[in-house]
Order: sequence, then structure tokens, then C-alpha cells
Amino acid sequence: MELGMIGLGKMGANMTRRLLKGGHRVAVFDPRPEAVKELEGMGANGAGSLAELVGNLKPPRTLWVMVPSGKITEDTIWSLAGFLSAGDTVIDGGNSNYKDSQRRAEALKARGLSFIDVGTSGGIWGLAEGYSLMIGGEPDAVERQRAIFETLAPAPDKGWGRVGPSGAGHFVKMIHNGIEYGLMQAYAEGFEIMKAKTEFNLRLPQIAEIWRSGSVVRSWLLDLTARALAEDEDLRAVKAWVPDSGEGRWTVFEAIDLDVAAPVITAALQRRLRSRAAEPFSDKLLAALRNQFGGHAVKRVRE
Repeated sequence: MELGMIGLGKMGANMTRRLLKGGHRVAVFDPRPEAVKELEGMGANGAGSLAELVGNLKPPRTLWVMVPSGKITEDTIWSLAGFLSAGDTVIDGGNSNYKDSQRRAEALKARGLSFIDVGTSGGIWGLAEGYSLMIGGEPDAVERQRAIFETLAPAPDKGWGRVGPSGAGHFVKMIHNGIEYGLMQAYAEGFEIMKAKTEFNLRLPQIAEIWRSGSVVRSWLLDLTARALAEDEDLRAVKAWVPDSGEGRWTVFEAIDLDVAAPVITAALQRRLRSRAAEPFSDKLLAALRNQFGGHAVKRVRE
């Protein structure tokens, strides 16, 4: 099957490689010529613009957009739509907000274009292991792209599926990432407690390896934890600064809108925000209040 890939970041490039290995013909475009050239060396058909990319494909065309969520996705989809014809399909495989995907699906439908939102999980390991694909869109439109999804997934019958109408794929991926926040935070806190228990001189890499086999907390995230600790047990080279892609926030907002309690995901998101403050004002105020009402000692900043 033939398709165009727009956006050759780590995941977009690796997805293209997997498709090429699977026998698909792929035309590629990225603002960085060097990224296009690298994929051309693997058999992709490179393009220097969106117009050229579309021109390299035979109708009905399938264009997969793999760029960061937000304005760049919006601009790319609408620029792309100007070169497409009725019957073509646009796939957004990035982490877009599901409400944006619903809106885009309706607007593209009015032009005779199909829109599919694909929540994509797998990270840098997807090239070798395959990607988990959570797909939203009209059943017929999704079915027409079956060969692509079967190639990108871990197996033709595993790791992918249409989960609902337009927006549903990105909604499910949003919840997936919210759960991921909670799981990661639990591992981080557990290992920090063990590290603090200095009297036992616990070896964290060893414990992570033990848990990987037979334990009820074994998971791919634990595999990655073991890998990170094996490389640097004390994580001396890593700053305690944790960004968020936005999907954890959207999950918390959705929970509030739906009157669903989500304390673990919410706390995990708040902990990420806290990690970015070198000297949290709230902690300073707590120390000052304890001094005010109880005369408790306050550590002063040396001038």
C-alpha cells in the first residue's frame, strides 16, 4: 500500500522505516532536508514540499501527519487539505486533543475528505516491537487503511483497533497517558523509599530485575526502570525536572468534567509540575507559618 508521511521526528521516521520494511511504498516530507534524505536512502520517495508530496501519490491518497500537537498540527492539516481531492484520507497520529480531532473530522468531511485520529504508543521501541494504535474514525475509512495498521502494530491481529468515531482514538490515548503518569509516579516513589532506607544498603538495579519476573508489578515500565538504573544507579546525570506533554492535564480536566475521581493521575500531574520549581514558594510559606505560630526554626538563605 502507498501513503505519504509528514513529519520525520523519531517516531515518524521509525514508523516510516517499519512501513518500508513491511513492503509499503512511502513518500515522505519534513522541513529538514537531511531527515528526508536519510529516509530516501532506505527507499522512501522524498519530497521538498507538501504539494510535491501529494503529487507523488496516486488518488485516492492517504497522508499520515506525525507532528507535535497544537498549532503545527492545525497548520499542517489545513495546508495539506488544500492539495487534496475528495476521497483522500488524512491520518493524525500525534497527540492531538480529541476535541480538536472531532472538529477537524467534521470540517474535512465537508470537503469530501476522510479523517482518522490514531493515538500512537510505543516510543522509540516501536520500530522493533510495533506500535499500539488506538483508532478513531468512520468504520469504512479505517478499514481501507487496514494494511497500514497491521504493519505498524506488533502483529496483524494484536495491538491495534478502531475504538470509536472521530476523536475516540485520541481520547483513549489521552487516558492511556494519564494512567502512565500514575504508574510512573508509583514506581518512582517506591524506589525512592527503598533508596532512603540506607541501613539495608539495597541495590535498586537488583531489585528491579527481581521484580521483572513473576512479580505482580512487572511491566514494560518496570523493564525500562531496570534499564535506567543499570545505566546509572544513582541517576547522577539526570535532573529532577519532569515535563508533561499535556495529555495528563487533559485527562484531569476530563475527569472533572465527567465527575469522575482521579486522585492518582491528578497527584502524579501535580508532582511533575512541582519538579520544575527550584525553590517552591509554597514550601517557603509553610516554613514561615511554622515559625510564626510555633517559633519553629527556619533555615535562612545565606546572603
